[in-house]
Amino acid sequence: MPQLDHLSTTFAALADPTRRAILARLSQGEASVAELAQPFEISAPAITKHLKVLEKAGLITRGRQAQWRPCKLEAAPLQEAAGFIEQYRQFWEQSLDRLDAYLQMLQAQESIKNGEQKNGK
Repeated sequence: MPQLDHLSTTFAALADPTRRAILARLSQGEASVAELAQPFEISAPAITKHLKVLEKAGLITRGRQAQWRPCKLEAAPLQEAAGFIEQYRQFWEQSLDRLDAYLQMLQAQESIKNGEQKNGK
C-alpha cells in the first residue's frame, strides 16, 4: 500500500468551506460536535463525516471527557501546508519585483523618448 501523502490529505480536507469553518471555530478553542454543528444547516451525520475527514488529515483530534467529546485543532499539518505555499509566495513576489523593475525601465525609456520629441529631436 502506498504511503499517505500528508500534504495532499491536508489540502483535500481544506478544500471544503464547511471544514475550513470548523477549523476556524476550533482555532478559538475546543468545542463539542454539537457546538461545531450549530452554525450549519446540515445533518449531524454530515458534520460527523466532515470531522472524520479532518481527523484523518490530522487537523483535529477528538477526545472524551465524561460525556463531553471535545474536538481540538491540531496545527502541525497546517504548518506543513503553509510552508509549501510559502515557496510559491516567494516565487510570485520575486516575479512581481522583476515585472515592476521592467515596467519602471519602460516608463523611463518612454519619458526619455517623450523628452526628445518635445525638444525637437
